[in-house]
Amino acid sequence: MTASEPGPGPLPSHIDHDAPVFVISVAAQLAGMHPQTLRTYDRMGLVVPRRTAKRGRRYSRRDVARLRLVQRLSQDEGVNLEGIRRVLVMQDEIDELRARVSDLTQLLHLVRSAPPGSRVFTADPAGGVQMGADRPWRAPRAIGSR
Repeated sequence: MTASEPGPGPLPSHIDHDAPVFVISVAAQLAGMHPQTLRTYDRMGLVVPRRTAKRGRRYSRRDVARLRLVQRLSQDEGVNLEGIRRVLVMQDEIDELRARVSDLTQLLHLVRSAPPGSRVFTADPAGGVQMGADRPWRAPRAIGSR
């Protein structure tokens, strides 16, 4: 591919992964697809960009990377669209689990690095756990029988 030929190029690295900055024509060029393909994937729910006030599509870096994955799975791997939808759902679940593991790893690091005896955990009624709060949350005492 020469510099004058269209096709996917490198994504800019200084842009927030989730910032909706690319109009459909730019996202299509970055993904190496026709804009109509992006519209179809949006209607199917495979890659759903954010919308402007006037309903224009705005794609993020993450959206473009997802479009590239859809294209690779479809063209290079021969996966049908339902298979791609399932892969994307599993990828989303993996991303969520990685974020949870990261949060738990940070919490574990805090616990291990705290001086002995200074570990104070609090839990809110929804089950959230915090470390080092000034006042621990206390569950209401059960009413006992006389």
